[in-house]
Amino acid sequence: MSDDVGPRLRALRTLRGISQRELAKRCGVTHSSLSLIEQGKVSPSVSSLKKILDAIPISVGDFFTLDMDNRDQVFYSPEDLTDIGSGDVIYKLVGGNHQTRSLSFMIETYPGGADTGREMIAHQGEEAGVILEGEIEITIGIETRTLGPGEAYYFNTAIPHRFRNPGKRECRLVSCCTPAKTF
Repeated sequence: MSDDVGPRLRALRTLRGISQRELAKRCGVTHSSLSLIEQGKVSPSVSSLKKILDAIPISVGDFFTLDMDNRDQVFYSPEDLTDIGSGDVIYKLVGGNHQTRSLSFMIETYPGGADTGREMIAHQGEEAGVILEGEIEITIGIETRTLGPGEAYYFNTAIPHRFRNPGKRECRLVSCCTPAKTF
């Protein structure tokens, strides 16, 4: 059995918010035995480990393959967001430092009168968003609509589209698109 069973078990138990005493009670193993296993001083038998993992619950296979050491940044302060905007439009990308991103999640800011350009944009994927404040005029194909706070959109980005703030007040929205854009 792997040498990292104890630390892995402790990390999983902590991740699930279960105390040592609670887990010991759930699986019928003494608290001291569980403590020794987590410290790496005792190696559990396969049947004991299965009994402990069943109380969490997680399979033995998942226990050994679960990535417990997430090295990617998870939380972001406003200063951590990558500004990928151009012109007057500000796009703050969340998770820009993730090399294997599957989507682009952004906070977009359009000053009064700002837009994504005169030319319509088209690319493969999908996009969705919700307006936080102000108004944004969105043209998708031949359909145009002005959305305000709380209103949302979702569309296939292969259809030519354009965003424009028709007002004088700043518009802020949160959007997500696939596939992840590389900037």
